[in-house]
Amino acid sequence: MPTLSMLYNTAIASAFVKILLFPCYRSTDFEVHRNWLAITHSLPLKEWYTSHISEWTLDYPPFFAWLEFTLSWIARLLGFDKAMLDPYNLNYVSTSTIVFQRSSVIVLELVLLYALCAYVRSMPARDQPNAILAAIDIFLSPALLIIDHIHFQYNGFLFGILMWSLVLAQKRETLLKSAALFAALLCFKHIYLYVAPAYFVFLLRTYCLSPSGYRIQFKNSIKLGATVIGIFLLAFGPWIYMGQMPQVFQRLFPFSRGLCHAYWAPNFWAMYAFADRVATFFLPRFGYSLPDAVNSALNGPTRGLVRDTVFTVLPNITPRLTFLITLFFQSLVLIKLFFRPTWRNFVGAVTLCGWLSYLFGWHVHEKAILIVIMPFGLLSLKDRRYLEAFRPLAVAGCISLFPLLFTPAEAPIKYLYTGLWVAILLKFNRAAPVPLKRQFLLTRVNLSYMAGFIPLLIYNGIVHRIVFGDRLEFLPLMLLSAYAAWGIFWSCISLIWLYFTDLD
Repeated sequence: MPTLSMLYNTAIASAFVKILLFPCYRSTDFEVHRNWLAITHSLPLKEWYTSHISEWTLDYPPFFAWLEFTLSWIARLLGFDKAMLDPYNLNYVSTSTIVFQRSSVIVLELVLLYALCAYVRSMPARDQPNAILAAIDIFLSPALLIIDHIHFQYNGFLFGILMWSLVLAQKRETLLKSAALFAALLCFKHIYLYVAPAYFVFLLRTYCLSPSGYRIQFKNSIKLGATVIGIFLLAFGPWIYMGQMPQVFQRLFPFSRGLCHAYWAPNFWAMYAFADRVATFFLPRFGYSLPDAVNSALNGPTRGLVRDTVFTVLPNITPRLTFLITLFFQSLVLIKLFFRPTWRNFVGAVTLCGWLSYLFGWHVHEKAILIVIMPFGLLSLKDRRYLEAFRPLAVAGCISLFPLLFTPAEAPIKYLYTGLWVAILLKFNRAAPVPLKRQFLLTRVNLSYMAGFIPLLIYNGIVHRIVFGDRLEFLPLMLLSAYAAWGIFWSCISLIWLYFTDLD
């Protein structure tokens, strides 16, 4: 019988593993966060969002800037390398810097552990064993290991705040605390705006309107509004006072970037771009004339560069169109949440709002898949239908992050760790209860899809280089992104079906 001690022991064991990963590959994000430590420690407040000393300018909201400021002073007081706090030491790295920054990720991840423990305790006794398994699954996610502890970010800390907020949303008496935590989260990282519509509708229906009808509860509305506005003023107040909000928003929302990230996030637009590349290749062979096909391909989304995405055959996409598509599909999800504002529907709506933003959003990063995997993990062991819907997402989402670790030294880690995690995930069948009506999903189709990653990874890692050498260097990324996108898209359709047919 799973117990909370299993979760604690898992966290301790994983901490030792993460310490062993300290010497691993570090992405530019490592220098980004080191530079932010230096900026917030050494420059005056008015220069935090205006400094161009480094190309890695501060582009997270103010609470994260204050977190970096706090970490910088902890590093100084504990006697770590002071040179890392000099903003003019560009691309600076030392053993002391590595130890401090990687240790800070492990320590801040305790927020996620606390939130998962709170989630387990909030469940009825009969559901706690499954909740513990789900918590362990989330904490050990290869996506978190790859992005935070090798590539380098602080997602464990941030998603800990989100999970904690979701747990507090289960009870009416803690709804205001849930709202406050989520408002604070938005001031740490603005990507969580993806799921803000679900919070808005849920809090409106459960906190601002009467439980038995739609009568406005003015006292609650005022408390909620004052809490959220107060938190945002606390975060952005200094920059409002200094008149720097246009500069801050320009940093937070760089819409000048193209539709697809340098490495396509496996979403709908990856499939769209893939279809355009296939059409560009084959149509001229069937007699269709494409006057600018060569130039468009060179400047298009298959070169691995961050720039405007230009399609050769299919219509080009604008930021406004991506926003309208996302808003339309999110609205359908939110309608059900408004009329059936249960906690489980709320978690489902948070998951789907993040998912739809990921699928149809503008310039989505591949790392944003965490905003889908993490909350969906709370539902994954409700019954086998949810588990079956979760598996393709979890496998495709984690494997889609493999290109972030492109050095040979990390290959055994990402393959072996992810393989072990997937094997454990496939064993969860016995833990998840069988629904009364098994009317959903084809297990064998899901397993066949997940198995398809094996030959694809072999091709990308070995066969492509043998066949093409240094040519078509972006083809393996394109194939992996397009294939992962199909699984993520299918899994989203699966959860949408469950969300609208489940009577909860």
